[in-house]
Amino acid sequence: MKNIRLILCALAFFGVAACQKDFLEKKPIVGVTEENFYRTEEDAIAAVNAAYATLQFQLSPAGHFRWFWGDIMSDDATKGGSGDNDVNDLLQLENFNGSSNTDLLESEWSANFEGIYRANVVLEKVPPIVMDENLKARILAEARFIRAWNYYNLVTMFGGVPLVDHVLAPSEYDMPRASANEIWDFIEQDLDIASRDLWKRSEYPPADLGRITQGAAQALLVKTYLWRQKWAEAKTTAEAIVQSNEYQLVANYADIFPLYGENNSESVFEIQYMNASGGNWGKNNANEGSFTNVFQRARGQFGGYGFNIPTQDFVDEFFKEGFEDPRLKSTVFRVGEPMGDRGVFTIDATGGFPHLYYPKKYFSNKSEDAPFGDPNPNGGSNDRVIRYADVLLMHAEAAYHTGNEDAARTSLNQVRDRVGIPHITATGQALLDAIYRERRLELGFEAHRFFDLVRTGQAPQVLQNLGFVAGIHELFPIPQSQIQATNGALTQNPGY
Repeated sequence: MKNIRLILCALAFFGVAACQKDFLEKKPIVGVTEENFYRTEEDAIAAVNAAYATLQFQLSPAGHFRWFWGDIMSDDATKGGSGDNDVNDLLQLENFNGSSNTDLLESEWSANFEGIYRANVVLEKVPPIVMDENLKARILAEARFIRAWNYYNLVTMFGGVPLVDHVLAPSEYDMPRASANEIWDFIEQDLDIASRDLWKRSEYPPADLGRITQGAAQALLVKTYLWRQKWAEAKTTAEAIVQSNEYQLVANYADIFPLYGENNSESVFEIQYMNASGGNWGKNNANEGSFTNVFQRARGQFGGYGFNIPTQDFVDEFFKEGFEDPRLKSTVFRVGEPMGDRGVFTIDATGGFPHLYYPKKYFSNKSEDAPFGDPNPNGGSNDRVIRYADVLLMHAEAAYHTGNEDAARTSLNQVRDRVGIPHITATGQALLDAIYRERRLELGFEAHRFFDLVRTGQAPQVLQNLGFVAGIHELFPIPQSQIQATNGALTQNPGY
């Protein structure tokens, strides 16, 4: 099931070592040099696998998980940890008082640009290779998706950033920022091309499970269209995913996030991890183990670090229709519930930390720990980035904005049908509000909430009590280290 992971670590050095500016000063690794690499089909696969490896970056060197930004920055979660001084920079960001010189933002920035660099290597080096043209087109499309994904992360966090569409020469290092619209245009272009050449999920052999599919490119394109309020394009592209019949909702919501639920029928884009990578706590640029499991697990006897704590407001949302939404029990742990095979959740069992809730979606059992080495940097939970339920809710939103409320309710209620709750019959603004609310419940603790609030213009109202200021906090500060490294070619975002 996770065969692609087994080759990422071994091959990741190709995408880095082969084009580093100081490469010629190093001794060749197993005889490989840039002169005798990028010649065969196997070399092309190795190069794109190196680009895939960057999707897994979580500590490089500081933590920069998607849930840092999507969950903790929102009204769904608080930082947690052992106290205010445990990753205090994250606490400051959560309070919208963050510094521009934190290594958290620097690591996020550099990880995304590392992914862009490796994708550019593929896009420059693979075209001349004599190989199966269908496979070549797919590999180039995978690289385009990876580049687009990294730019999507950057533009939604920082706004305009340098637009790097090729491997840079040293004379080009001090690049200024492109506009956010230019970055969005570039993302659209990459995803449009990629979606034509990527294979459908059903066309990949089992050994390639986890590779980027046509549906993944289309789904990220839908997200891009929603950010840009291109409602008609978003609706049409989401419908193409639905009509492909490549995806369907998992019958039981509780089956999505356990280990056995990985790469399930509604997985559209899922970043692969495994629990036997042998990774370490250094810069994990070739580590296939996830750190999310240990970071989000409760402290005390549960052996975690207790980050990403659900808020009471988030939990209360599951009761606002007069009943307990069934998804709550698959999203958070509550006091008195068993935490897998690690014991029953009590305040005392967590070491006395006064939290009433912990996230459940990336919880891992003791029996699932790495079979060798330190289990903490070797979590096995895949990151479910885009699910089919997300696609349906994006379609609902786009359909609403194009005036097709019937289609919007149909997609919205398809998601609700899965958990057996009443249909939404609302119209107008009430229908749109119901779609927004459904995203919060269905996709809770999957790193969507903050970005949904910003994208839909709700952030100033929803997050004002947390310190959010409109016109400033829609974006994060550009890392000060990058401004200095470019001799001031990069400029800071307003308000920082």
